Amino acid sequence: MTAPVFSTLGCRLNAYETEAMKELAASAGLTGAVVVNTCAVTAEAVRKAKQEIRKLARENPGAAVIVTGCAAQTEPETFAAMPEVTRVIGNTEKMEAETWARLRVPDLIGITEKIMVDDIMSVRETAGHLIDGFGRHRAYVQVQNGCDHRCTFCIIPYGRGNSRSVPAGVVVDQIKRLVDKGFAEVVLTGVDLTSWGADLPATPRLGDLVMRILRLVPDLARLRISSIDSIEADDNLMQAIATEPRLMPHLHLSLQAGDDMVLKRMKRRHLRDDAIAFCQTARQLRPDMTFGADIIAGFPTETDEMFANSIKLITDCDLTFMHVFPYSARKGTPAARMPPVKGPIIKQRAAALRTAGDAALKRHLTAQIGQTHRILMESPRMGRTEQFTEVRMNSDHPEGQIIPAKIIGADGKTLLA
Repeated sequence: MTAPVFSTLGCRLNAYETEAMKELAASAGLTGAVVVNTCAVTAEAVRKAKQEIRKLARENPGAAVIVTGCAAQTEPETFAAMPEVTRVIGNTEKMEAETWARLRVPDLIGITEKIMVDDIMSVRETAGHLIDGFGRHRAYVQVQNGCDHRCTFCIIPYGRGNSRSVPAGVVVDQIKRLVDKGFAEVVLTGVDLTSWGADLPATPRLGDLVMRILRLVPDLARLRISSIDSIEADDNLMQAIATEPRLMPHLHLSLQAGDDMVLKRMKRRHLRDDAIAFCQTARQLRPDMTFGADIIAGFPTETDEMFANSIKLITDCDLTFMHVFPYSARKGTPAARMPPVKGPIIKQRAAALRTAGDAALKRHLTAQIGQTHRILMESPRMGRTEQFTEVRMNSDHPEGQIIPAKIIGADGKTLLA
């Protein structure tokens, strides 16, 4: 029988968990299966999950099709009703060895109960799953899962459960192991990363974890943190930004909008001026800091004037890397009951945000020409700067090594060196 085929949709945390599932499935001896790790962030993400399931079922005739991830957690019946699907497992179940032991073929043949999805809100712990990371250059370490906030547009807490943290000692031990394996860069990842520690004894903060990692793992060349909620950035995190060169100067911010009324209706915890002040402070502490951001286009009730404030936020915060989401109503969320913006307007606004984002990226790229950057090579001729900007090299270099290189040009999307 053939090894399982895995497909990952959605976020980096999903990609991390797929790597862990591969190890669990291999240990269980699972063969002849297709595993689809789904995303639920938008209705489009769910549609793509169904499309992927049908495609992989056609390409792997006779294989058991196992569906998991956030969409499987939030609407298991939807996927159980698909004739291609053999079993639906929840986000907690997918990370448990006993689940994969039960999923071995022929145990899957002739089953009548497709769904293995428990109440994720009852989960109180997140295990530190030890995996080898991705490729030979960068490893992702899950330090947190779930979210205690209830933004009006977001279905993810119902797919991931409440916030829970991996203890600092477990995180440090895993990073030491990854550094020993030769990884030059580690990325801390989670669903609501800045809530890390709130459920642990003494309630440490994310900045405490960052400082501890950098102190206890001196051989780690680069540490990154993934998407954060800037309003929850603690004093030690800001201190690390200011004083720790091994903490990379790139932050991806969960901003979502640039208008105060929209932010209030989203039930966000910051206002426009808070976002601008954070970016200004972080750049004062670390002048080479760059920012990415999530922005939603066409949130219900958003007027042209409100949307203009989101466009203007790109320059006011000096954002570089934009992740644009056309608003998509998710059943069961408060925003789905608000007066909607028309579909064509949402598309127009998303396109305008992407255009403004492309212009911001080009400004950043142009400013790097003539500078020397330290590039972590992801392939023989492609790597990323400390600011996470993609660079194409004019000669081959060893993958996984950090190479100093002078930037000689840009092509609108990447730097040339």
